[in-house]
Amino acid sequence: MKVRIVGVLYALGLLAFLPSAAAAICDGTPSLQGPALVKGGTLTLEAVIAEIHRASPAVRSAGLEISARKAEAAQAARWLNPSLSIDVENFGGDGALSGTDNAESTYALEQTFQLGGKRRYSARTARAYTALATADCAVILREAELQASLAYYELLAARDIAGLTQEAANLAEQLAEVVEKRVRAGAAAPPDLARAKTEAATARALATGAEAEVTRMRYALAVFWGDAEADFKLPQSSSESGTANPLSDKASSAHPLLQQAEAAERALAAQKRLEQARALPDVTLSAGYRQFEASGENALVAGLSVPLPLFDRNRDAVRAADYRLSARAVNRQAMEAQILAQQRATIASLKAARSRLTQLQEEALPAARQAYDASLRGYSVGKFDLTSTIDARRALIETQLAAIEAALSLHMEDMRLRSLIGATPFDGDRYE
Repeated sequence: MKVRIVGVLYALGLLAFLPSAAAAICDGTPSLQGPALVKGGTLTLEAVIAEIHRASPAVRSAGLEISARKAEAAQAARWLNPSLSIDVENFGGDGALSGTDNAESTYALEQTFQLGGKRRYSARTARAYTALATADCAVILREAELQASLAYYELLAARDIAGLTQEAANLAEQLAEVVEKRVRAGAAAPPDLARAKTEAATARALATGAEAEVTRMRYALAVFWGDAEADFKLPQSSSESGTANPLSDKASSAHPLLQQAEAAERALAAQKRLEQARALPDVTLSAGYRQFEASGENALVAGLSVPLPLFDRNRDAVRAADYRLSARAVNRQAMEAQILAQQRATIASLKAARSRLTQLQEEALPAARQAYDASLRGYSVGKFDLTSTIDARRALIETQLAAIEAALSLHMEDMRLRSLIGATPFDGDRYE
């Protein structure tokens, strides 16, 4: 696999929020329409990712949060409502003021004007938090894609292990038949037959448990897209599993965590600017007219109300916003270093997994298979004892199991690296 660090640095340099499949999916209106996986069909990696895009409960919930943020942004851009006031004075008193003949009625409209651009900055801050919610959704989507992909390959490995345990049970029963023939011929002791049958029964029990584990993992995978059923077939071989294309030298976009850190920093910068604007007091203007019952005359009235910023100038709120903004900047820098370190570590793990798998497949497995076949033939003609033959069979099974685990490790590290650099199947090109 050819992955250059320069390509990783290129990915880390894309700090602006770039359009991607996440922008289309995390738009606040996630849908359950158009299932990607046909009931009873073969489950591939592409189908897993498509189902996550279509129906992941976590992604749908994050999309609804975006809708809520959009509504809050629209609300923040609205003007304050005016107030209607009606005041009646000089009535119901003593003497000449006992009735309403000398009453004075004032009808006025009051409107508070937010100075300093508060409404504009409030709307801008709300939109920034909407962008942050979109970035949060992209993070959730990427994590759901990765975890579902890992679960998919774990399921395939569990299926292969179940097949291996079945093969181990068959080999144990085959050996028990050979032992039985030798016991009948007087060439082996009866305790050998009991031991061989015990080995076969144990292997069969392990095979049953492995099949149950496959069933459990099938349902665990289906939960990722909110399905209580696991109505799908598994591919017969890894070549049919929908393995992703080879990695390119460059990532398709910055990691969603970096985009999230950038969006959070922009949102807090907008919040700080809003808090600075709130230091300027608002002005309330009123206008109306007053009716004098005694003379039947009317007069216009007007008023101006301005809070005096003697005790509260919102300085502490500005300081708090500035502290949070500085903390986010530190967090973004740490996130860049963390993702770069994860990419480098994953590349190293990927190379180690590939080397281990190659050694197991090309050297260890053929040798273990040859050793067991020779041991079985030797035991059948009396050249080897039962213990040597059982040990050879166990070594073969353990080597096969190690090969399955190495292949799983290779797939999982490959998926982690692709998720980190935004490569297929995490670039969204096939699911827009």
